[in-house]
Amino acid sequence: MERHFERAIQNLKSDIIRMSSLAEQAIAGAIRALLDRNADLARLVIENDDEINLMEVQIDNSVVDLVALQQPVATDLRFILAALKINNDMERIGDHAVNIAESALKYADGKPIKPFEDLPEMARVTKGMLRESIDAFIHSDPEKGRMVLAHDDVIDDLNKKICSDLSALMRRNPDTIDQALDLIRVSKNLERVADLATNIAEEVIFITQAQVVKHHLDKRGAGH
Repeated sequence: MERHFERAIQNLKSDIIRMSSLAEQAIAGAIRALLDRNADLARLVIENDDEINLMEVQIDNSVVDLVALQQPVATDLRFILAALKINNDMERIGDHAVNIAESALKYADGKPIKPFEDLPEMARVTKGMLRESIDAFIHSDPEKGRMVLAHDDVIDDLNKKICSDLSALMRRNPDTIDQALDLIRVSKNLERVADLATNIAEEVIFITQAQVVKHHLDKRGAGH
């Protein structure tokens, strides 16, 4: 029975890693579609969201089975509960990738506006946070998780600057409103992805150290 339980835990971890990979690919594809004005890639990201949704259901079912049949305690229970939350976060990241891809589709059809360096930078930092949070989970590395928390304010500042710059552009040139609004939506979706990556990093700290750092309650450990 113990061997079966260990196998089930390992399978759950493998499924979460697979789910993470799909979500990471979706975000990377959506961002690339936007920056390259690639409508075909944007459509592919939207189509592939079904696979992420199916995996979420599969992982949810696995968690229910583990809790109901094995009655885990201590570290195993923390891992299973965290896996459930991470699974939900990854599904939501997939949704935000779809939102970005939909904005990329509209942006590709319109006239490009003045390029903004801050948006690619925000995308780079967000992707890095997601990658680091996944690595922290895979390697059970709370310190790597804390590094993710330290970047959350950077994303918030970039989002504010992008929205402010694009709002100013729309006031100066009303012809840019549609395109600028699409880029604002992208920025807000990237901010949410960064928030979800932060959630995942917090769950890693919870799993490994039984420590709750939600809402950055542990400021010193988060690099502040």
